[in-house]
Amino acid sequence: MNALLAKQNIKTHRLILILTLVLINNISMAQAIPKVACGSVKRMESFPSQYVMPRNVDVWLPEGYNPSKKYAVLYMHDGQALFDSTTTWNHQEWGMDETLCKLMAKNQIKNCIVVAVWNTNLRHPEYFPEKPFYSMSKDDQQHILNIGKDKGTPLIGNGPVSDNYLKFLVLELKPYIDSHFSTKTDQQNTFIAGSSMGGLISMYAICEYPDIFGGAACLSTHWPGIFTTENNPIPASFLNYLKTHLPSPKNHKLYFDYGSKTLDSMYKPYQLQADEILKTAGYNKKNWISREFPGENHSEKAWNKRLDIPVLFLLRK
Repeated sequence: MNALLAKQNIKTHRLILILTLVLINNISMAQAIPKVACGSVKRMESFPSQYVMPRNVDVWLPEGYNPSKKYAVLYMHDGQALFDSTTTWNHQEWGMDETLCKLMAKNQIKNCIVVAVWNTNLRHPEYFPEKPFYSMSKDDQQHILNIGKDKGTPLIGNGPVSDNYLKFLVLELKPYIDSHFSTKTDQQNTFIAGSSMGGLISMYAICEYPDIFGGAACLSTHWPGIFTTENNPIPASFLNYLKTHLPSPKNHKLYFDYGSKTLDSMYKPYQLQADEILKTAGYNKKNWISREFPGENHSEKAWNKRLDIPVLFLLRK
């Protein structure tokens, strides 16, 4: 059984390395502003930062956006994959525009805008929670730093830079968005969401900045951090961090989910541990959802199928 698992992990690792290289290559290409089914997209090209490298930021505005009204804000990672499959590296998308417009038309959610923050070739270092990494032993840290180094592309570079990535979001991007768009700036109207490593950084963001974010949606959260579960100290470091840094259930919402195929097949044991941590902290069905989607894999198509659940949970009127 262990040999079978090891073989599966090796195959998964190879696949992810290939996909990562393809993703990095395509990120470097100029990408057209996405065509959306409803609403409109405003692009801020190469948004500057003193904390991270510049990157594009797309802001989705709903149909009939009116500066005289105020809008909740949903910040999302991997921003180039949210709206238009014809511009993405794998020809898949989240379908954020369709989902939001459908729920707004039914008057089920708050009026909102989406701030779609592009990833870069430093995606893994930027999305890997930093404090849990440095809570591990020096030997474990070095082992993780060595992953991919023999091929010239270390997975997390010289180490995680997610604290700086969050500073970029909170100290630079959010003030810009709030001053250039008609937003509700308070915590109860500011949310963050992502999938895979984007799920991890969304969890980390609400823990590090509980006064900024009122809710986080973490789809297919990549608890392993790397691409194997064998002799992997990373999930324990993430879960220990969660125990001591969870925001108050009184004014925060948390959503987690996972499928059962491809990368998602690794997540269930860790998510169940995370669920126990949330229960102990006082989270309940009013402010927390944890869902399994049997048969679903690790892809934008899978996240699109269930996107209405976290969106409705976070933004319900």
